[in-house]
Amino acid sequence: MGSYLNPGNKGFQESLNSKIYVDKTGLIEKTNAALNTRQKFMCVSRPRRFGKSMAADMLAAYYARGEDSAELFKSLKIRKAESYEKHRNQYDVIKVNMQEFLSMTHSMDEMLVMLQKYLIFDLMDHFETVRFRDEHNLIQVMKDIYSKTNHSFIILIDEWDCLFREYKQDKEAQKKYLDFLRGWLKDKDYVALAYMTGILPIKKYGSHSALNMFDEFSMIDPGPLASYVGFTESEVEKLCGEYQMDIDEIRNWYDGYSFEEVPSVYSPKSVISCMRLGRLGNYWNQTETFEALQWYIDLNFDGLRDDVLQMMAGKKIPVNTGSFTNDMTTFRTEDDVLTLLIHLGYLGYEEQNKYVFIPNAEVQSEYASAVTVSQWGDISKALKNSADLLQAVWEKQETQVAEGIRLAHFETSQLQYNDENALSYTISLALYAARNFYTVYRELPGGKGFADLVFVPRKRYQDKPALVVELKWDKTAEGALAQIKDKEYCRSLEEYQGNLLLVGINYNKKTKEHVCRIEEYQK
Repeated sequence: MGSYLNPGNKGFQESLNSKIYVDKTGLIEKTNAALNTRQKFMCVSRPRRFGKSMAADMLAAYYARGEDSAELFKSLKIRKAESYEKHRNQYDVIKVNMQEFLSMTHSMDEMLVMLQKYLIFDLMDHFETVRFRDEHNLIQVMKDIYSKTNHSFIILIDEWDCLFREYKQDKEAQKKYLDFLRGWLKDKDYVALAYMTGILPIKKYGSHSALNMFDEFSMIDPGPLASYVGFTESEVEKLCGEYQMDIDEIRNWYDGYSFEEVPSVYSPKSVISCMRLGRLGNYWNQTETFEALQWYIDLNFDGLRDDVLQMMAGKKIPVNTGSFTNDMTTFRTEDDVLTLLIHLGYLGYEEQNKYVFIPNAEVQSEYASAVTVSQWGDISKALKNSADLLQAVWEKQETQVAEGIRLAHFETSQLQYNDENALSYTISLALYAARNFYTVYRELPGGKGFADLVFVPRKRYQDKPALVVELKWDKTAEGALAQIKDKEYCRSLEEYQGNLLLVGINYNKKTKEHVCRIEEYQK
C-alpha cells in the first residue's frame, strides 16, 4: 500500500464514522458496468460541497487490492448488487488529488514532473519483480507492469480541473496538462477505469477536446448519475425525521437543483451541517466567499445585470449552454457566464425548457451579499434597506413603504419600467428581506382571479402577518385594495390562521410617484 497506489480505506472509513452518512454506494454499480468497456472514461463535474472527494474515497476502498473492504460495505446498498463480489478489491488503484500536486509546485512543468516521479516511486516499490524499460517514464512503467502481471489499473483523479482555476490565463500550461492526461490514459490497455472529478467539464480547445474519450456527467446533464449528484428528496426526508427538522424549511434553503430523472436535488454539505448543528443558515460561505460570485455577475455583458436582478426576484431566464468552452475566463456572451454559474452551483438549470434560476434561499443570500457590495446604484441601496422596508410594511407606514419602493425603481435595457409586471419585480427586490420569513408567490390563484404577490409566513415565523399585494399602473392604491376584496384573493389563505395585511401599490406614470395603502384584513 502506497501514498497513491492502493491508498487504503481510511478516507471512506472516516465518512462511515461520521455522524451523518448518506449511502451513495449505488454509484459503484454504475462504475462496475463501465469497467473494461468503451465507456470506462468518466468525468464527473459538480460544485464544491457536493461530495466528489467522498465518492473517490469510496471507489478506492471498494476496488483497491491490499485491504479487504468487505466489512465496510456489508450493510450498504452496493452489497446487494450482482457485480459486488466480482470487482471488490480486485484492482490496483491509483488515486491522486491534482490540487495537492499543484499546491506543492510553482509551474505546470514542475507539477507534471513531481506527479510522475511520485507515482513511479509507488509503482516500482510495489512491483519490485518487474523489469522496466524506462524507470523515468510513467506510461512505460505502467505498460511494463501490465505486460508482466496482466492486471489493469483503476485511475481516480480528484480535482482534475484545478489547473483551469489556478492558471486561468495560461493557455499553454492548460494544453500541456490536457496532452499529458491524454497520453497517460487514452488507448492504454492498462486502464480498466478512469474516473475524474472536478467542478468543470472537460476543457475544449481548438476544434476538439484533448480528452474526447471521456463521457461527461455534469450539472447540465448528469445522465444516469443524477441521483448521486446531491441528496435526493427521500434521503433528506429521512434525515429530517431523524433530526426533527422541518422538511419544508430544509427544502426552501437547500433544494432547487433539478434533473429530468431526479426532480429534487439538495446541497449535501449544507444539509449535513444544518442537521448536525440543528440550525438553518448559509453554510455555503464556509467554503467560498460571495466575492467569487460577485466577480462574475459584475462582468459587463449586455443584459447580465438585468437577468440577475430578475432571477433574484424569482424569474427563470433562458440560456444557451452550447457555446461555453468549459473554462473560467473565456466569456464571449452572457450565456457563457450563466453556464459557468450552473457548474459552480450558483444557478439551477431546467434542461427541458433551457432556463436558469437561483435554486434556493442559501444561494439567494450569496446573490444579495454580492449585489449589496457591488456598484449597482439604487439596487444595491434598496437591498441594504429592504429589512427596514419590510418592517415599515408590518407597521403600516405607508409613506415610508412608498419611498422604499421608489428607491428600488430601476430602468434597464431589458426590463422597462412601464407595466405592472415590471412593478412586480421592483416590489420583489424592494422586499427582498421578506424571503427570510416568507414563501413568496407571484400570480397566486385565489377567489375570482390571481393575486399579484402573496407572502405566506413559513412555519417558524407564524407570528408575522401574511401579505396580499395588488399592483396598479396609473390607477389608485385604493383601487388595488378594493380589487383584493372584490375578487376575494384572500380565499387562497383560508387555512392560514394568523394576521393578514392587504397592500395596494400604484405607480403614477405622469408624476413618477408610488403610493401605498395598507390595511388589516378582517376575517
